[in-house]
Amino acid sequence: MKKIFFAALAAVVVSACDSEPKFKVEGEVSGADGKTLYLEAAALEGVHPLDSVKLKGDGTFSFKSARPKSPEFYRLRVDDKVINFSIDSTETVSVKAPYTEFATAYTVSGSDNCQKIKELTLKQAALQSSFNALVSDMQANRMMPSTFEDSLASLMKHYKDEVKINYIFATPNTAAAYFALFQKLNGYLIFDPLNSKDDVRCFAAVATSLNNAYPHADRSKNLYNIVIKGMKNTRAPQQKVLEVPEESIKEAGVIDIALRDMKGNVRKLSELKGKVVIVDFTIYQSAVSAGHNYMLRGLYDEYASKGLEIYQVSMDADEHYWKTTCDNLPWVCVRDANGVYSNIAATYNVQAVPTIFLVNRQNELSARGETIKDLEAAVKALL
Repeated sequence: MKKIFFAALAAVVVSACDSEPKFKVEGEVSGADGKTLYLEAAALEGVHPLDSVKLKGDGTFSFKSARPKSPEFYRLRVDDKVINFSIDSTETVSVKAPYTEFATAYTVSGSDNCQKIKELTLKQAALQSSFNALVSDMQANRMMPSTFEDSLASLMKHYKDEVKINYIFATPNTAAAYFALFQKLNGYLIFDPLNSKDDVRCFAAVATSLNNAYPHADRSKNLYNIVIKGMKNTRAPQQKVLEVPEESIKEAGVIDIALRDMKGNVRKLSELKGKVVIVDFTIYQSAVSAGHNYMLRGLYDEYASKGLEIYQVSMDADEHYWKTTCDNLPWVCVRDANGVYSNIAATYNVQAVPTIFLVNRQNELSARGETIKDLEAAVKALL
């Protein structure tokens, strides 16, 4: 009798589980005979597996999983190739892809969000390719460092403007808009929610829409917290505007800067008198930082022994991130805790980052970045 009871109970439990609303993802992966295809959840706390199947000759597959209570993100993965998609209902998503170009040459149907996520994925891949081409041109001396900086800034502006208009502000209540916020270039967020007021607005638009529709969802709460932190970081502090006596400018040649490095030591720009100095205002936690520092590293390695120094002012909101990054850099790295509202940056009329200045051996301001056509040539002339 007990055996019959427990068997019946088990059947009821299984039946209840099967009756839960589910979504389905199906399709085929060509040229992947014998490969294992994984369905993974891309949750806030990280990626974790849901199911897998060993593909046969025709490459067909079909996965089912419990429908999320609010829009969530998932991945199809074979080896190290990944297709990202989102689910917000009991929908069926169909995916067809060749194994060789699994992450980019796939087709998806059944979901407008998934189609837009594919579009964003291809745009990000093109952006990364364009960035890599710029770096290669600079490495091969086919492009001057100053031209590299201008080209990179233009590339990033075009990408962000297009994504903001067509994917974020156009439909802020979609999973595709959320996906756009967290795209990366060289491992850095393209839209910076901690240091850029414009980018905070993008996060806020999506956070508001998501919170209205799914106020109890973890992603809604997480995005809201990011926006609050970003607003605090980019809010103008109540501080006295820095007043610099004219005589001190004449005496020192440049407006002096005195900020602490990662070890807590105060480093003054005026103490570098006798060297040619590149003064660089930057944010490490930005998508262009890696390329910018790569350009500076090339100049530093070539001319440091001849009298070049770099005085780099970080305006990062995240102090720990700044320390971790500058620990690997050979030049003077300091941080202004006022971030994008730095009085020092304002005094130097810094309108965007990165912005560079050249200081000669007499500690006199020689030029600022936008007036320098060839940074290397300008450095060599001062040396």
